[in-house]
Amino acid sequence: MMRISHLPALRAPVKPLGLAAALLCLSLSAIAQSGPPVRIGLIVDQSGVYSAITGKGSITAAQMALDEAGGQVLGRKVELLTFDHQSKADSAAAKAREWYDNGVDAIQDVGGSAAALAVLNIAKEKGKVLVMSGPASDRITGDMCGPTVAHWAYNSYALANTVGKAAAEKIGKQWYFLTADYSGGYDIVKATTQAIATVGGKVIGETRHPLNGSDFSSAVVQAQASKADVIGLANFGNDLVNSIKAAREFGITPESKQKLASLLMYINDVHSVGLRTAQGMLLSEAFYWDMNDETRAFSKKYFAKVNAMPNMSQMGAYSSVKHYLKAVEAAGSTDAKAVMAKMREMPINDVFTKNGRLREDGMMVHDMYLFQVKSPQESKAPWDYYKVISTVPADKAFLPLSESACPLVKK
Repeated sequence: MMRISHLPALRAPVKPLGLAAALLCLSLSAIAQSGPPVRIGLIVDQSGVYSAITGKGSITAAQMALDEAGGQVLGRKVELLTFDHQSKADSAAAKAREWYDNGVDAIQDVGGSAAALAVLNIAKEKGKVLVMSGPASDRITGDMCGPTVAHWAYNSYALANTVGKAAAEKIGKQWYFLTADYSGGYDIVKATTQAIATVGGKVIGETRHPLNGSDFSSAVVQAQASKADVIGLANFGNDLVNSIKAAREFGITPESKQKLASLLMYINDVHSVGLRTAQGMLLSEAFYWDMNDETRAFSKKYFAKVNAMPNMSQMGAYSSVKHYLKAVEAAGSTDAKAVMAKMREMPINDVFTKNGRLREDGMMVHDMYLFQVKSPQESKAPWDYYKVISTVPADKAFLPLSESACPLVKK
């Protein structure tokens, strides 16, 4: 019992032991935080028909979002993986399966509806995060929706409800479609047919063409012979550019009675065909680089990297990656269901959109814009291509949730 008086002396060596234990805990924590990287993948067309509207531009935009986050989340490095699917749905699906099986946490875009729907099935099977800004198909948030799947930049319904309806009201009621012969083309024709019917429009004919077509002269001649008021271009990327050029060669010009209306035209397409050829066309996008100081500042940085201004799909990739990383941070985890819950909980406010909201069917709803392509005389600088005709609020642009075919929606 007399040894009690020596307790203060005995306590002295305890302090180093406590420090060592604390340092060990910190080391273990650091190891845990620096653990395996968070891996994000993009499956986009980098060499084919959609390369200009997704491709390098989408990859660059996603990387800019990672850079803004410091290249890490939860103390872990974030890696960006990319794959060129060359417009082949089977290649896209195989790569998605490989990535998910080998630890990729989220795929943040798949360019083209056919490839997107193939990858969507893999994401649902694996219970992994899939967010897409490149494809148009309404089925992504319709009958094929999934709890960890999101559609970010636009869809067929939103395009049809802006540019389709406006063209029927402003140009004419009788429509003839030039349609890409695959799911993306079919979906946008279906949505536009329904949209123009609400203002008295009707479809009097359609010609379908293969993806990455080489000759659009026959299709254009058939559309011209129909005497339709509007020739609706339900094709995309290089196919859209080449069909516009063919139409102009056959005399369907801004001055002619028949007019062209693109259901999905990007600023890159306008740049490719030139203002003289594209002038006067109506189109819809969710983003335009010259809208305000914030969009101009971001787009200037983007332009320095790719020598082009960003379109809505490329900006969608930026926005979805940015929001995903915020959700991972908020969830404290990369668990797909936990992250998706946070993505739905938090509003989307960035350079792409303000007050966006991810619904339970997976659609990220936001304002859309109706633009008209300027004439060469109206344009004051390179890439000064659009004039704003109207803003379509989110609740008017996208299908009401009450009408969604998604099984996840509570009726």
